[in-house]
Amino acid sequence: MSILWLDFETRSRCDLKAKGVYNYAQDASTDVLCMSYAFDDDEVVTWTPDQPFPAAVRDHTGLIYAHNAAFERLIFWYVLQINFKLEQFYCTAAQSRANCAPGSLEDVGRFSGASMKKDHRGAQLIRLLSIPKADGTFNNSPELMAEMVAYCEQDVRAMRAISQALRPMSADELADYHVNERINDRGLLVDVPLCRAAVQYAGAEMLEIEQIVREVTEGAITSVRSPKMREWVLERVGPEAKKLMWTGEKYSIDKTVRANLLAMEDPDEIPPAVADVIQCADDLWASSVAKFSRLASLADEEDARVRGAFVFAGGSATGRASSYGAQVHNLPRKSAKDPDAVRTAMVRGHEIVPRFEKRITDVLKKMLRPAIVAAPGHVLIAYDWSAIEGRVHPWLSNCSAGEKKLDVFRSGLDPYIVNASATFRLPYEHIQAEHEAGRSDMRQIGKVQELALGFLGGAGAFETFGRIYGVHLSTSEVQRAVDGWRRANPWAQMHGQALEGAYLRAMRHKGREFSAGRITYMFDGQTLWYSLPSGRVLCYPNAKFDDEGNVTYTKAAWKPAADAKEWPRARLWRGLACENVVQATAHDLLRYAMRQLPETVAHVHDEIVVECPADQAESVSRRVHEVMCTAPGWAAGLPLAAEGTTTTRYS
Repeated sequence: MSILWLDFETRSRCDLKAKGVYNYAQDASTDVLCMSYAFDDDEVVTWTPDQPFPAAVRDHTGLIYAHNAAFERLIFWYVLQINFKLEQFYCTAAQSRANCAPGSLEDVGRFSGASMKKDHRGAQLIRLLSIPKADGTFNNSPELMAEMVAYCEQDVRAMRAISQALRPMSADELADYHVNERINDRGLLVDVPLCRAAVQYAGAEMLEIEQIVREVTEGAITSVRSPKMREWVLERVGPEAKKLMWTGEKYSIDKTVRANLLAMEDPDEIPPAVADVIQCADDLWASSVAKFSRLASLADEEDARVRGAFVFAGGSATGRASSYGAQVHNLPRKSAKDPDAVRTAMVRGHEIVPRFEKRITDVLKKMLRPAIVAAPGHVLIAYDWSAIEGRVHPWLSNCSAGEKKLDVFRSGLDPYIVNASATFRLPYEHIQAEHEAGRSDMRQIGKVQELALGFLGGAGAFETFGRIYGVHLSTSEVQRAVDGWRRANPWAQMHGQALEGAYLRAMRHKGREFSAGRITYMFDGQTLWYSLPSGRVLCYPNAKFDDEGNVTYTKAAWKPAADAKEWPRARLWRGLACENVVQATAHDLLRYAMRQLPETVAHVHDEIVVECPADQAESVSRRVHEVMCTAPGWAAGLPLAAEGTTTTRYS
């Protein structure tokens, strides 16, 4: 069966930045400018609307390859009225991300050094031809249109060259991509009146964000827009962070740099106070009000649903999904205790502080999740796995010490109390009683241990998580907590050392496989691959040893400056290896569960949200729980547990 490679160029009266691809493609004012296409390795040709539509394309029954294929699919469905099956579409952007490379056609070309790269002229042509002028008319220059056709054809060539150079998606990966697209097509219902009411609080929120900056910096910075903010950050970050801030000519704190810095998890590189200030800078430009505004603008005018919110394999290191547009993955976890009461006050324009929170910023943040609602007569059933990473990690180690950790979960014991028992050398029952009576924070210390030390973190990681969970210990007490957890969980250090040994041996013995626990590594001379128990494959691209003997690789999440000569590199170490394989395996469980839950409307890390009629809530809830607590065949022996809620508002 032949492969059809294609790319559309379109124009619309929609605001292309405000509207998502789903709304834009379905908009009645959308017109196709041209479609460039090729079958297999044939020459690229172009169809324009003044020509008969090519029958070979209309009658194609094989796979259709396109970059960000949802756009091409929706153009076929809603503009050209050609109903190809969803299963025919193969997204080369998803393929790129599944290979731990960037998703954009321009970036993956730079990332891989491919001989064919995206033509930068395209952005200019889109502004000139695809966006209406002030009077509502379009530029119809034949010369520019000829350029657009050439640009579109080059995109097809670049996409094909890059896709053919990458590992193809497996059958399971392609099926999971289609599951994700069905969820995107279903969409999330948004409370548009609430979103519009929230926008009215914009000025007050901005003042509060800048007040936070003043407090964190003790008055040194009064505005994140000030040039002083960049210098303040630069003076307090580590050497690797400084490298990310350097553009080749100057130090920057622009959007890309901020994203790269916030992605760093080493408190020695980005101290918590510095992270707070960087986050405030992001909050100022993408405040809660801005998120509400975005939700309202993305909501379909007919049914108020936001579609296309989930990016398949958006987390390039692990293949986990990420969010686009609605940014569901980035919504604050905490929600208002009585969202309906807050919603009523906001829609009516009442004062919301101090009735609901001390600050307007906090009220708005806690109403972002509740802005996603169930349809009338329906409910949202949200389930997430209990301590999924804490279960997956010892299971992956595949050792007797790991089995003892899994026995804690199998027996129904509280792992945080088990940690505290080992640390303080007190009976489990004693710590449990103290916790239930509210007389001790030993269980809370056990919780911080589990979250901070699982991926081989040390005292610094414990202190960082301790600040988040209100645990403040002396230096000696922190070390006691670290030693206590490691004593109770010897499998973690053992597994980290085994992973490190396996990937180092793989790097030194090209083409040979080396396993650690349930993970296998192989280096092909350029890419360090690793396979998961599910059979899914991930990698560290362009891996090599640095001068100090460390393994480094190009990291897709760190986008370089426009004039950078090399893509930024990250260092692989045993803790990162643990984190990557655990999160990737946990995500495989999510993918497996979603294949069986067609009512899914959202998924966030280890959580699945389904929407169903209210009178079916009990039976659907039981089915979701059963699916999420039943391990797939490749995960035999992994104990799973999940908890859920049934609401009319997401929370």
